[in-house]
Amino acid sequence: MKIGLLQLNSTIGDFAENVRKLGEAYRHACQLGAEFVVAPELYLCGYPPRDLLLRSDFIEGNLAALAAAARQTGDVPLCVGYVDWNHERPGKPLRNSAAILQSGAVLHRLHKCLLPTYDVFDEARYFEPATVVAPFKYGGRNLAITICEDIWNDADFWPERLYRRDPVKELIGLKADLIINISASPWHLGKEMTRLAMLQKVARDEKIPLVQVNLVGANDELIFDGHSVALDRQGTPIAIGKGFAEDLCVVEIDQKAAPRNEAQPVPEQQLFSALSLGIRDYVRKCGFKSVLCGLSGGIDSALTAVLAVDALGPDKVTGVSMPARYSSPGSLSDAERLARNLGIRYEVLPIEPVFEAVEKQLAGLFAGYARNETEENIQSRLRGVTLMALSNKLGSLVLTTGNKSELAVGYCTLYGDMCGALAVIADVFKTDIYRIARWVNRERAIIPAESIAKPPSAELRPNQTDQDTLPDYEILDAILAAYVLQDVSKEQIIARGFSPAVVSDVINKVTFSEYKRRQAAPGLKVSPRAFGMGRRIPIAQRFRT
Repeated sequence: MKIGLLQLNSTIGDFAENVRKLGEAYRHACQLGAEFVVAPELYLCGYPPRDLLLRSDFIEGNLAALAAAARQTGDVPLCVGYVDWNHERPGKPLRNSAAILQSGAVLHRLHKCLLPTYDVFDEARYFEPATVVAPFKYGGRNLAITICEDIWNDADFWPERLYRRDPVKELIGLKADLIINISASPWHLGKEMTRLAMLQKVARDEKIPLVQVNLVGANDELIFDGHSVALDRQGTPIAIGKGFAEDLCVVEIDQKAAPRNEAQPVPEQQLFSALSLGIRDYVRKCGFKSVLCGLSGGIDSALTAVLAVDALGPDKVTGVSMPARYSSPGSLSDAERLARNLGIRYEVLPIEPVFEAVEKQLAGLFAGYARNETEENIQSRLRGVTLMALSNKLGSLVLTTGNKSELAVGYCTLYGDMCGALAVIADVFKTDIYRIARWVNRERAIIPAESIAKPPSAELRPNQTDQDTLPDYEILDAILAAYVLQDVSKEQIIARGFSPAVVSDVINKVTFSEYKRRQAAPGLKVSPRAFGMGRRIPIAQRFRT
């Protein structure tokens, strides 16, 4: 049987466009000889729809899209994800569902069994799980059609299972002989390899072919990588879809896989591709065409600008330098050189006159107080005001440039450098920023070498460096990786050889800064645990590790 894999990028709530793209891809797959075509989980409404699922008009719009998609089908069946009403009340009002469409009609419906509630997922908030499964008979095959999480509970792969049921095992027990999984599996670094290894084990253990079609694209902070896959009964890939791009594959599922010797992208390339896609889709799906960002001459703003140009093109990116009294000549020249290398519009708007005016305005009230971070934050906030004014006037989204290390410990200014619509590198540690920047410069110096080599500094006071306030980033990031990503206790981190005083200081900063992060722009998720939806910590609390 030839299976068509439609790895598509859908927009939440854009039913007409989602249907149009689906129909176009379906027809192309049929032309290539597909006998059964598969599209991703919740493709018709977009994933994740979150509380739009509480709106009945959203559900009905998605059902109308299902009918429209059905009208585009011919003799070749099309399996696609959508939201259905739960007609077996009591229970949650909705189902995460898949429909098989053929010859203008809905041939079959089925529903998701396992509803994830960990990390960024909250499906049990909306959906009722299916309690029974059955293979779908077509073309002399018993198709085990599953929806995303339904395949993620193999007892022999995971050290700890999250669910009592294993829908795949249940379907195999009912004589299924081909596994089809429709998925919206968000990406983080290394996720595609974990996913592939898990799927390979299922196919190998059950000794039947397996197809998974994964969503691609970005919706808000989540990035979907694609990497759809078809495996033979030994678990060897017959085909693997592109990463971070739409793709269409038609595979003979019963053929034996040929040897594959494709080089895997390095982590820096993966992160770059993911972040670029995140920018592109956020801007496009929000209805904007251009972006702007502050250029300090440092590595964070440089990488953000490079990513924006890759995502949107140089004509859609504006860089703004906003020097003040502590800005070094080197920082200005580095920012200008970066803009020239990228071919973007570049503006220099000094904030010093405004800073002087604010200082004069506050002089009476500040009399008798020593200068401190207040004056530093004023400068940062004036830059935020400038960027937001340009955003309003030019209709361009502001990209914030803070990294995960800074955001974790609050080394950022609320309503200052945190101003903006999208925090591009908010889930990338500073040490990884350097690695990606060096990868960007692997062939030629796009990011000025000085931006990478010089000690990082906010340049908000004389001779300032980040390490006046923070540990070396290698140490800081190692502590943060343990505490934020792995929930390791303070005592356990200290036992790994870190200074007790440094560990305590870092953890205290993380705890205190929760109120800042709660007000930050959405950050693109590229790690197993990012700030935001996947890490829900109370602000007003007194627990201390």
